[in-house]
Amino acid sequence: MFDLKNIVRPNIWNLKPYSCARDEFQGEASVYLDANESPYNAPYNRYPDPLQWDLKKEIEKIKKVDAKQIFLGNGSDEAIDLVYRAFCEPGRDNVVAIEPTYGMYGVCADINNVTYKNVKLNDDFSLNAENLLDAVDDNTKVIWLCSPNNPTGNLLATCEIEKILNSFHGIVVVDEAYIDFSSTESWALQLNKYPNLIVLQTFSKAWASAGIRLGLAFASTDIIAIFNKIKYPYNINILTQKLALETIGKKDLISSWKETTIIERDRMIKELSQLPVTTFIHPSDANFLLVKVNDANKIYQELVKKGIIVRNRNSVTLCQGGLRITIGTPEENDILLTELKKL
Repeated sequence: MFDLKNIVRPNIWNLKPYSCARDEFQGEASVYLDANESPYNAPYNRYPDPLQWDLKKEIEKIKKVDAKQIFLGNGSDEAIDLVYRAFCEPGRDNVVAIEPTYGMYGVCADINNVTYKNVKLNDDFSLNAENLLDAVDDNTKVIWLCSPNNPTGNLLATCEIEKILNSFHGIVVVDEAYIDFSSTESWALQLNKYPNLIVLQTFSKAWASAGIRLGLAFASTDIIAIFNKIKYPYNINILTQKLALETIGKKDLISSWKETTIIERDRMIKELSQLPVTTFIHPSDANFLLVKVNDANKIYQELVKKGIIVRNRNSVTLCQGGLRITIGTPEENDILLTELKKL
């Protein structure tokens, strides 16, 4: 059985969080003299809502997740780091992750002095739950899954993720940064079924707002309470909250951008597959393609000379010969195709 108290670090469980002025008074007033703020330069003189309730209520409507089950971070990377800080005892505990996958899981493990154990995916990038579970020991606190995965672009099979959620009594994180480009249902809708599940999403991809640095974590109210206890008091600034609300108000425009990206992804698969330099295109549910080419290093450098930057994944496990190509505008994609045809 999953017992959150047994997973959380004892010092975090017993931690008395910092109480800021906006925690102690919630509501509207005409005169604020409680937080040692300047009375000038409104509204930027005031500290932002530390729990971002207005923004969370709008996200609740879109994601169908209770606002109390939402954590907002300075990018998804803040939530990733909080997982280590909340659950993993430095120098003792470990985590298990798929390989290849998003590199920050491993970097944050190193920063927090937590052993990071990676388990290779199958050659087609599919997940074998038993392989991951075989790597688990008594000190394993977290399993990291990215679906759609980065840099491979594929969804991980639902049945394999379910095996892990049902068999592992620690925290299971499913990172869905690219879920909006997929037709599959988010794991965030399964939170009430799996108390050990944390789902990550972001405003950086389909919401076209990487510059405002806003990441989302969905989990049980108890896990969200742990995150809120250890995060820095005002982690989401007032400008980010304002711009995120404005972006949500443009959801029809955002949806059209997403649909265009998916159409372009399908077109690029067709066009790239006809090029002599292309040897294989991996299936993708994301806004990028992992394309295997005949000489990844050479082609990457030739594109750089033309001012076209893709991501060389040739040295990444199971991705040899691969270039990760983000789907751009139709015009940007045409420029890339034109140059690749010359090689």
